[in-house]
Amino acid sequence: MKMLAGFAGTIRSLTHVVIALLGLGIVVSLLGGNVPFVSGIADNIVGLVQSLGDAGIVGLIAAIIILGFYK
Repeated sequence: MKMLAGFAGTIRSLTHVVIALLGLGIVVSLLGGNVPFVSGIADNIVGLVQSLGDAGIVGLIAAIIILGFYK
């Protein structure tokens, strides 16, 4: 059981790091323009929001599920 708890803690820590790097990538992309490795992050997020908006109620449900992952 300790092994499973340790694994879950590791995954939780990695998730926090990835979310922080995603936020940093968005800021760098918006401020710096065409930066290698992070230039497409803002475009991908805009595309995700547009596709969720086009999907209507299914997009709303998907957005709620995605936000549930971050909490």
